[in-house]
Amino acid sequence: MTRRTENHPDLTRADAGARLFSTWRVGTPLRQRQTVEAIARTWERRTWERRPWPADGLLGYHVYTGEDASSLLHYSQWRDEQAYEAFTKVHRQERNDEIDTAVPGIERLWLGRYRHYRSGTRDGDTRVPGCVVIVDIEFESPDPDRQRAWVDAVFEALESESHLHPGGMSAHFHLSTDGTRVLKYAEWESAQAHIEALAAPGAGIGSATEKWERVQTWPGLKHTTVSRYDHALGLVPD
Repeated sequence: MTRRTENHPDLTRADAGARLFSTWRVGTPLRQRQTVEAIARTWERRTWERRPWPADGLLGYHVYTGEDASSLLHYSQWRDEQAYEAFTKVHRQERNDEIDTAVPGIERLWLGRYRHYRSGTRDGDTRVPGCVVIVDIEFESPDPDRQRAWVDAVFEALESESHLHPGGMSAHFHLSTDGTRVLKYAEWESAQAHIEALAAPGAGIGSATEKWERVQTWPGLKHTTVSRYDHALGLVPD
């Protein structure tokens, strides 16, 4: 069966061989809330009975509301891509149809397949994240070596910082399976803490150093987008 959880996902779990991210546009804060509840109802129950957890290979599914008051982010962890493919053949469309009936007009914008590469965390930090920051980096062409090298360069730049903003809790880097993107899932104490860090050069984000300039001007870097989200729903097997 399916169980709701308020816990954020463990981004470092070793048994998650495949990570999927996707975004939906729903339009308004009210429709954000309605869609989150429709997802929960659809996953928890059929009309006449509790709906079973759809796949042994699905480890967890989490939904986030965008600060833009219009979007939703979806993040799911799978043992492997084969488990996800089996799910899509049998269960995905029926769930989407039920959600669309409850909240018509949802735009499904993008779905990406990723694998976890590296994480950075603060030792002993037990705070609950108040904000999730997604940084999407796209390169001009597929190059797995470039993906890894760029992430490694980010860690070198971070390690050179003497005073990282205290609101940053963790950063988890994922590489797209097609070789063209890097996605950073960062946990922050609050959205305000992230805003303050962005506005304060020298605090660990975009500092005016040679190492950060190397990161920002990496050959083949196409563009970068930054979005903030709140964790709204967690679904795990009961």
